Amino acid sequence: MGEDVPAQEFSRADRTRHREKVRRCLDVFERMLRESRFDTDDPMTGLEVELNLVDWEGDPALKNAEALEAIADPDFQTELGQFNIEMNVQPAKLREGGLTTFEQSLRRSLNDAEHKSSSIGAHLVMIGILPTLAEGHMAPSSISANPRYALLSEQILQARGEDITIDIAGPAERLRTTTDSILPEAACTSTQFHVQTAPEDFADYWNASQVIAGVQLALAANSPYLLGKQLWQETRIPLFEQATDTRSEELKAQGVRPRVWFGERWITSVFDLFEENVRYFPALLPITDPEDPVAVLEAGGIPALHELRLHNGTIYRWNRPVYDVQGGVPHLRVENRILGAGPTVCDLIANAAFYFGLVRSLAEDDRPLWTQMSFSAAEENFHVAAQLGIEAQLYWPGIGQVRATELVLRRLLPLAHQGLDSWGVDSAERDRLLGIIEQRCLTGVNGASWFVDKMAARSDMSRYDALRAVLAEYWENMHTNQPVHTWS
Repeated sequence: MGEDVPAQEFSRADRTRHREKVRRCLDVFERMLRESRFDTDDPMTGLEVELNLVDWEGDPALKNAEALEAIADPDFQTELGQFNIEMNVQPAKLREGGLTTFEQSLRRSLNDAEHKSSSIGAHLVMIGILPTLAEGHMAPSSISANPRYALLSEQILQARGEDITIDIAGPAERLRTTTDSILPEAACTSTQFHVQTAPEDFADYWNASQVIAGVQLALAANSPYLLGKQLWQETRIPLFEQATDTRSEELKAQGVRPRVWFGERWITSVFDLFEENVRYFPALLPITDPEDPVAVLEAGGIPALHELRLHNGTIYRWNRPVYDVQGGVPHLRVENRILGAGPTVCDLIANAAFYFGLVRSLAEDDRPLWTQMSFSAAEENFHVAAQLGIEAQLYWPGIGQVRATELVLRRLLPLAHQGLDSWGVDSAERDRLLGIIEQRCLTGVNGASWFVDKMAARSDMSRYDALRAVLAEYWENMHTNQPVHTWS
């Protein structure tokens, strides 16, 4: 949700001054892309995971402040809802066993955090949307204490000018409700994969990430329930799009772009995305830093570009560009924000292996797929996969409509193997993790389908009692770290 910011009010002068500073930052960024040496020698990859907190009954535990105090680890941070926390995993190089390092670090940290947070009655669950959330948990009082969250909620509602409507139709049930805060967005926990790129390669990696977004969702959907209703297989997608929408119905009709955005075109440079952000979206948090980026650059330094980065953090692309500075050297990353968390650590790392391998293979192809496919087709794949999950039929160049699992088995797994080889991943590590993806395709079981099937077997129970019972079984299986396709 962006950087930490203090609680404050903004004047018209603040917004004017901020707009000018953002544009100056954009000009400096364009100049840096031409002149500066970015960190590209040995690209890093990264991982972030958002988690839910539940009590012993499986209901949301509004205790993230107490849980973080008990965990006492700087890698764990607050998130929007009091029933959320986020974990950052240290970046790693794939050629140095990065995937196994991620898996071991994540398991070790989660086990330690679970042990400590359970002492205050909060247990960690990795799932895209906590199925036991109820309307009462969506009140503004459930927003975390960090001032940035209340400020963002206030600014989004102010820009919209009216309450937010959530309207999601599933195959058999429909959810329609209104909210006076962005708290429903907190229901959307995610896994974020980061891949560092050179400026000249960024467009290829971003375009490739957009191409495979639908495939990722189909394979790893894990959010079939929201507020007691069975909706999309990956309900996070429409929920996030609606819960942070600053547009009134009239602005939607006029074609104003949404802040949660798949995009509208293939790009030729990372600059395209930052320039779109500045051109299309007013600032939600017009906070101006004293740094003069022009002076810093001309003095031989590397500007932080505070305003450009803060603005970028309030535009929620599913594949987001990231500019950062580490050790006085700038770098660029693609932040892949497609998937929910879980079901297990090994499932999550298998998803990471599939993404990192496939995106590299496609980005380095001599005839890029995005030259053979319309952008609208990629976006349609994305939403069809969110609705139907592992049963989705997707469009693919040279094939036409094909079931996602068949596409992966026939075409994409070999490319993911090839891409991981290019990263220098050990063959045993590669085969183990991509083998999980293969078996998921062969069995047709992912987190969402498993949960829906288990709910169907409890149709004689009340809805929330069934959700608690299935979540308890999910949580028990999660701790085995056995992939979801093996769960009984």
